[in-house]
Amino acid sequence: MQPTTARARRALARQLAYQEAKARDLPADTRAMELELTGYASSIKARIERHRAMEPGVRVLEVGSGAHGLVFFLGVEGAIGVDPLATEYARLFPAWQPRARTIAAFGESLPFEDRSFDVVISDNVIDHAEDPARIVRELARVLAPGGLLYFTVHVHHPLYGAVSRLHGLWQRLGVPVEIGPFADHTVHLTVAEARRLFEGLALRVVHEESGVAEARELAHRLAPRHAGDRLKRLFFKNARFELMAVRDPEWTPSSPSPETP
Repeated sequence: MQPTTARARRALARQLAYQEAKARDLPADTRAMELELTGYASSIKARIERHRAMEPGVRVLEVGSGAHGLVFFLGVEGAIGVDPLATEYARLFPAWQPRARTIAAFGESLPFEDRSFDVVISDNVIDHAEDPARIVRELARVLAPGGLLYFTVHVHHPLYGAVSRLHGLWQRLGVPVEIGPFADHTVHLTVAEARRLFEGLALRVVHEESGVAEARELAHRLAPRHAGDRLKRLFFKNARFELMAVRDPEWTPSSPSPETP
């Protein structure tokens, strides 16, 4: 599967270019960077383990494992990462990419059987992709009964969603104007839109937080670098929406999906 829209292809190309530049600028000694990434992975693992133990033999999948994904730093044997740029990232970041098996595939069509994983992770990925809703359905499909989904995405004030749609429209019309944040992302979701992605799926939400208050506070605390930062003081941007959900053990792909609580 390849993206069918020019916008999704452009977002993917920009992501690769960004990581290629990052790889060129890597210091010879990456221990400090790896320590930071390991610390972040450990904090997420601790959050997951409040709801699902990561015991030996646990089957872990990260969708959108990227260049520096959690799967490389969790310390879970047999964990798998999926990313459309997995082959390129293995070449660019050989220091840690071999720590997990990676597969070059798109989240909209995961190459796994139903109910294959005990823990499925998607950490701030779907707003770079062509079909976020389809990815979320795939996350639920490959999650085993009783398994845990850990999901995050940045959410924004509705203003940014409107600008994002306008940006996509003028790109389709051939207007040669590209704004970086809206070219890097295919959508800018609101909190309500992020929640709606999970409607009708056989998932019981066990934790949710939006981070909107923190994003607003940060925008006021930091010195603005440009007009966009001043705009964030009125219309929040890049709030971290985090959701954890457990797959209903009684549900199968052929059975009716219960209402999301």
